[in-house]
Amino acid sequence: MIRSGAALLLVLFGAVPVPAAAPVAVAAASNLAPVLEPLRAAFGRRHPAVPLTLSVGASGSLHAQIRQGAPFDVLLAADTDYPRALIAAGDADPATLRVFARGRLVFWTLREPLAGADIRAALTSRPWATLALAQPRTAPYGRAAEAVLRELSLTPAAGTRLVLGETVAQAAQFVESGAAEGGFVALAAVLSPRLAGRGYWREVPAELHPGVALDHAVVLTRRGAARVEAHAFLEFLAGEEAQATLRRFGYTAPVP
Repeated sequence: MIRSGAALLLVLFGAVPVPAAAPVAVAAASNLAPVLEPLRAAFGRRHPAVPLTLSVGASGSLHAQIRQGAPFDVLLAADTDYPRALIAAGDADPATLRVFARGRLVFWTLREPLAGADIRAALTSRPWATLALAQPRTAPYGRAAEAVLRELSLTPAAGTRLVLGETVAQAAQFVESGAAEGGFVALAAVLSPRLAGRGYWREVPAELHPGVALDHAVVLTRRGAARVEAHAFLEFLAGEEAQATLRRFGYTAPVP
């Protein structure tokens, strides 16, 4: 083949532009919002030609969007139920399902120091007029908070009004804005640079929300399973750099 002189120089000096890959579209549970940018930056250092687009919402809402044809490659959910439901519907690849982290629920308030050393004392030592939590129908953190309220007998019937956010991130916004006296939020939120050191919080032991493990699962959609770039993100998420970033925001390693 005969090349022009200009074309040959481009080849020799590596100046031929390499087309960037189409972005990997990641749909992530809202509790992960504080950690997504650090994860994107770390992934970008390893795969500079593979951009990520990030969308956050309640796990159930993201599941519904994917079922309706939303063009996501990856689902990062706050439980395993929604990814398994996608697999059952034929909208995700079962070979790519894995738990990548375990989330932690905390009770957070800006009002005054919490009594006692544990969540039970903190919640039962004073009346709460309003408590924020995520919508239990679509948000696993909301289901966990609802279970805690049952365990501690703190319900609207006992004089506490519940303020429901679409996501656990919105529940944190209700506390921050004063719309709720306190609320059940993700530990990642109170450790985030924006909220760290503000207010008072206690971690909620997992035994107070039995049946809601907050195991965060990732799965590739049918679209993502066909893309090597999405598989690269899946591999990255299991690696030490991503896991260290998740630990920095309070997530723990998945339970074997």
